[in-house]
Amino acid sequence: MLLTILAYGMIVFFMYVIMTKKMSPLTSLIMIPLLFAIIAMVTGVAQGEMAYNIGEMVLDGIAKTSKTGIMLLFAILYFSIMLDAGLFDPITEKMIRYAKGDPMKVLIATAVVSAAVSLNGDGTTTTLIVVSAFLPIYKKLNMNVMNLGVLLILQNTIMNLLPWGGPTARAMSVMNVGAEILSYLAPGMVLSILYVLFIVAPHMGRKERKRLGIKDLTEEEILSLTTIKDEETQALRRPENFAINGIMTIILIAWLVAGSFIKAIEMPALLLFAVGTCLALMINYPVLKDQSKRIGDNGGDAVQVVILVFAAGIFMGLFQNSGMADALAQSFATIIPKQLAGFWGLVVALISAPGTFFISNDGFYYGILPVLAEAGAKYGFDNMSMALASLMGQAFHLLSPLVAFIYLLLRLTGLDMGEWQKESAKWALGIFVIFVVTIILMGHMPFYIPQQ
Repeated sequence: MLLTILAYGMIVFFMYVIMTKKMSPLTSLIMIPLLFAIIAMVTGVAQGEMAYNIGEMVLDGIAKTSKTGIMLLFAILYFSIMLDAGLFDPITEKMIRYAKGDPMKVLIATAVVSAAVSLNGDGTTTTLIVVSAFLPIYKKLNMNVMNLGVLLILQNTIMNLLPWGGPTARAMSVMNVGAEILSYLAPGMVLSILYVLFIVAPHMGRKERKRLGIKDLTEEEILSLTTIKDEETQALRRPENFAINGIMTIILIAWLVAGSFIKAIEMPALLLFAVGTCLALMINYPVLKDQSKRIGDNGGDAVQVVILVFAAGIFMGLFQNSGMADALAQSFATIIPKQLAGFWGLVVALISAPGTFFISNDGFYYGILPVLAEAGAKYGFDNMSMALASLMGQAFHLLSPLVAFIYLLLRLTGLDMGEWQKESAKWALGIFVIFVVTIILMGHMPFYIPQQ
């Protein structure tokens, strides 16, 4: 009984300090479970083989998240280097030239570029690149800037599910599943991207064409929109390496995906990104001091993500090995109506929508998902099913006021948060439905498991 109370107390306290920003995610992920694990040990209610050895509990948790952490480190570095080298610059320019003054083409180009730049999983980078490239043309054509904000967030929402993105990395580390999760998420992601490209953007385009008509831009106007004016940024660009950078990136992603289906070519994602990062540095910045500067300038973003993964390992090690996770799951499972037990995957998917909106990703994946997963295990749902179900609500997560980079997006575009959330949410609902239906139809998450 006391262990269950401690487990609930830890989750509530953890969520409180995260949501109210009383503590940073890093310190709360380590210090709070450590405090409650010590209390469980002192009171003699801790359960498990490692329950009275703090060191073993922590090391066990870190061991389960180490591969994910290393993979994220190199993945973030790789895509940051590709952005520095200008891999996406020609894509952006071609989209603007393709669009010219047709609102329909501008909107489709916005969606394409947003998806491409979102490959690195960073919302801030996507916002800066896409808004910088397209806001001038939206203003020049008097287009509705709301459409820019909606398309950007929808595409970033979809691409954020890549294994090196924040929520997927958290689900992978908590549920101890590998990068093969991408092969299960990929069909829904592809369909969602097509949904944005061929349903959402064209719908917006038809309305804008009716309102504005079509206006051709001159070559000078196009050049003013696509030319990089910052000298420091321009100095980092390597346009002569576009072909090799593009081929290398395609091979890396294709190998990562194909390895999930073909065991003969399967390679650890962390090795693929480690080798890719080394090649990217040697090809684009052969001078050693330039390589060090690229790592130094981009390493901060990578470390902030990776350190949270390792902190999550400490959290999970203490939470699970002290017996608190089992106690909480057993208690939680008893309050769920028995008739919903067989639909637990769908229940978790539905819970994840408001859960990841009102609670930060850290709070949901490190505090709530373990409880839901423990209950799911009792109902016959495996770790992969629970990881996938927990990611479905990401369709709405980036609309949350808890997401920092949306304030940058709103500031740059001048949009009102409430209106932007309302407009984005109606389209995000379509993405949520696509996600859920796809993983169920492909058999990666059972719709129903009969209960005895």
